[in-house]
Amino acid sequence: MNFVTDLKKDLMKPLIVLLSSFVIAIFVVKLIYKKYDFALSARIAMAIMLCFTAMGHFVYTKGMSMMIPEFIPFKISFVHLTGIFEILLAFGLLIPRLKVISGWILIIFLLLMLPANIYAAIHQVNYQKGTFDGNGLSYLWFRIPLQILFIVWTYLSSIRMV
Repeated sequence: MNFVTDLKKDLMKPLIVLLSSFVIAIFVVKLIYKKYDFALSARIAMAIMLCFTAMGHFVYTKGMSMMIPEFIPFKISFVHLTGIFEILLAFGLLIPRLKVISGWILIIFLLLMLPANIYAAIHQVNYQKGTFDGNGLSYLWFRIPLQILFIVWTYLSSIRMV
């Protein structure tokens, strides 16, 4: 397997969705509200990215269930529920009364999901194929900074609202 190619598939898609959605949202928000609102644009982008990644919970269910340690029961249901949860959080980020609590919950959710990514890396899970021929621990050199970016993005756009 080509490490760079697999890494692009796994990590770059959500990042590209986040950043491109952010750029588009900046201009759409400017068009609609006649002013720039970077925090709103960032929340819109995060919501779009969450919906994008949530689709993976239904498309790659088998592989994603392999990311969950053996001691956790009902893996398929858990994968589906976390996908639904991501969609709910996406909507929560866009509702003014819920954006702060949704932001905190999303940060906690991202922190809680990191062990699944570490487990998957240790066991070389390829969630898209549903096999054990993934990138291994080197995947974490990119996944952990990406997860930190998502956490900081969420904090700045929904809690601190820069």
